[in-house]
Amino acid sequence: MKKTLVAPIALASVLALAACGSSDDSGDAATGGVGFPVTIAHKYGETTVESAPSRVVSVGFNDQDFVLALGEEPVATRAFSGYDYKQRPWAQEQLGGTELPEVGEMTLDVEKVAAQDPDLLLGTYSLLEQGEYEQLSALAPTVGDVQGPDGGSGTWQQQLDAIGRALGKHDEAQQVQASVESAFTDARSANPQFEGRTAAIAMYMDDGTFYIFEPEDPRAHFFADLGFAAPAQTGKVSPERLDLLDQDTLVVLGATKEKLASDPAFAALNVVEDDRTVYLGEFGTDVPAALGFASPLSFPFALDATVPALSAATDDDPATAVPAVG
Repeated sequence: MKKTLVAPIALASVLALAACGSSDDSGDAATGGVGFPVTIAHKYGETTVESAPSRVVSVGFNDQDFVLALGEEPVATRAFSGYDYKQRPWAQEQLGGTELPEVGEMTLDVEKVAAQDPDLLLGTYSLLEQGEYEQLSALAPTVGDVQGPDGGSGTWQQQLDAIGRALGKHDEAQQVQASVESAFTDARSANPQFEGRTAAIAMYMDDGTFYIFEPEDPRAHFFADLGFAAPAQTGKVSPERLDLLDQDTLVVLGATKEKLASDPAFAALNVVEDDRTVYLGEFGTDVPAALGFASPLSFPFALDATVPALSAATDDDPATAVPAVG
């Protein structure tokens, strides 16, 4: 069995890159390799940023982390629901104790956005409706949801590229991306058993059912980037179809091992009995939130937290105890 911690190195690299891109020189942001004006395509068309922005508001669910990873700090942000995101461990160094004003949570408050006098709005993963986008773009240039080839949500790499270009930090964005991708590569190299192994990434619901994330979900992307394959059937799992969880590997978000052990049907699954299951903890805790943020800051943290448990759960030795995550 191989247990390898790769993320501390990657996270240190990301922090160093962020420090190099200080927001104090925003007037010379074009030194990142991309001059202004720059035009960025997204779900609602194209947005042109004429000059280096100085008052950036992140209106997406995770855009704030991308701005921070590039050495900038938004003047306000959208709150992350269901988690004390202001204390998230992977962003404390970049925030330096700053508490950013909020412009909404599940719903944006356009008046609060306007009160920040923004010159750029970033919502690369915001799930904006057309009307919301039009309201925001009337306030300032607005970069809406980036999209993947299938028209769904874009990857974190696409978000990073769009935000890097909007901030005039294209080169810094490429360096941050390379650092994070290197951490994934190191984890895969140290754990070749991950490659092609089917893993159900399942969320435990309040009603006692499960939901297996589709491959395009950012949380599922994380495990795909480690080499795992998605099961043939995803979506809601009823109590009668718990067999859908019985894959080569099972990863559970939203419940502890102790809580689920009280369900005889769940406990009887082969993937549970053989200790091929990784429990990431209840929602509102750091690891599920890091996967939800799906950012170049949170993913190295998530790698550090999950790779040892994934290594133990995939060594095909039932005697190996899977360590706790978190």
